[in-house]
Amino acid sequence: MVANTQMMAAAGLALSRATKLAYAPVMVNMHEQGAIEDSALMLRYVDGDTTAFETLYRRHNDGLYRYLLRLSRHPETAEDVFQEVWGKIIKARANYRPTAKFTTFLYRVAHNCFIDHVRRNKRHTHAQIFEPENQPDPSEQPEALTERSLARRRLNAALLDIPDEQRDVFLLHEEAGLNLDEIASITDTNRETTKSRLRYAVKKLRAAIDEPVETS
Repeated sequence: MVANTQMMAAAGLALSRATKLAYAPVMVNMHEQGAIEDSALMLRYVDGDTTAFETLYRRHNDGLYRYLLRLSRHPETAEDVFQEVWGKIIKARANYRPTAKFTTFLYRVAHNCFIDHVRRNKRHTHAQIFEPENQPDPSEQPEALTERSLARRRLNAALLDIPDEQRDVFLLHEEAGLNLDEIASITDTNRETTKSRLRYAVKKLRAAIDEPVETS
């Protein structure tokens, strides 16, 4: 079942909890993807254009859910926070000002919603190693598939072991595609601290992925 974004935008309500969250990337035509900037779409939505919101949702729902899933390490938590984030975006539309990229605005809301969720509910601490990857390419050789699967499992396991601050910075960089200044703004830290956290996270994750396979 596909999320009814038109109804959600028109009503100004959060996504229904019954909505199934699509994970596979949504195809958006090139005109829609490139012709209109996110901030312009958000301003159109502020003026009542619900189709502009639908476009924003299609562009960013997968990346946002992926970020929250890897950050929380729990599918139900990711879904709960995902719903909350889009609800807050809707409710805040009247006060939206394009002072930063829409993605910075979106992931700042997501970051804050996750922090608030952690304070309210400790469920996400009971982590699962959840693999949010697409189905493997059937054309890949078995050896390549095995190697890629092992790397993913090691990455997921390593993400569980690094500090929350480092994991958050890494995911904002890799999943959201944000730069250091944008991440620093979202996490309320200075650029050097953000850079240091990202560097340590990448170093630890790379070491985990490159760890030699033990043989019996």
